[in-house]
Amino acid sequence: MSAPTVKAPWPLARCAQAAVAAAVAADVHRAVTARAHLLHPRDTPLSESGRASMVYVYLMTAAVVLFLVWFARCRRNAELLSPGTVRGSAVWAVLAWLIPVVNLWVPRGLLLDVQRARGPGTPGRRDRVLVNAWWATWVGHALVVPVGTRLGQGTSLVLLLVAEALHLAAGALAIAVIQRITARQATALTATLPVPGAVDLPRLS
Repeated sequence: MSAPTVKAPWPLARCAQAAVAAAVAADVHRAVTARAHLLHPRDTPLSESGRASMVYVYLMTAAVVLFLVWFARCRRNAELLSPGTVRGSAVWAVLAWLIPVVNLWVPRGLLLDVQRARGPGTPGRRDRVLVNAWWATWVGHALVVPVGTRLGQGTSLVLLLVAEALHLAAGALAIAVIQRITARQATALTATLPVPGAVDLPRLS
């Protein structure tokens, strides 16, 4: 009987990476357009700012959905590679990213669990540093944006540059994390799980 086909989710990884890149680019355009509208409303009408914000919301929603689908698939693979090492349930692995406050810390641990479940061997220090760097920039951006909106009224160039720099860094690091985890799972699944379609041959006596 053939073994079930289990592969690293490369198509989902590529789609998630592309969506993250597009969402980050749209956010930069949205932030610049919104600031321009606040400073020069006649030159940059509200409709243009609203259109940029709408495009960003659509792209960010797509990026979030694709990332969560990719993460759910990677978590399933992690359970196959190292049963019992990934904390929580499959449902919690998705909900933890969506619950306010909880999503500032808990998903990082779940991501590290998936990263550690790679079959033979132990994760390298660089893998953990990569995840922590991404998490720091992502949380930093999430905190700077409301502060900039409240204190700078959306017009502070310094706060805008800080927020967008953090978002660009978070996007680039997210793409790197997706690439790293997917590649490591591809290697681990090839080395650990049986080849699909293999059959037991009769022994010669």
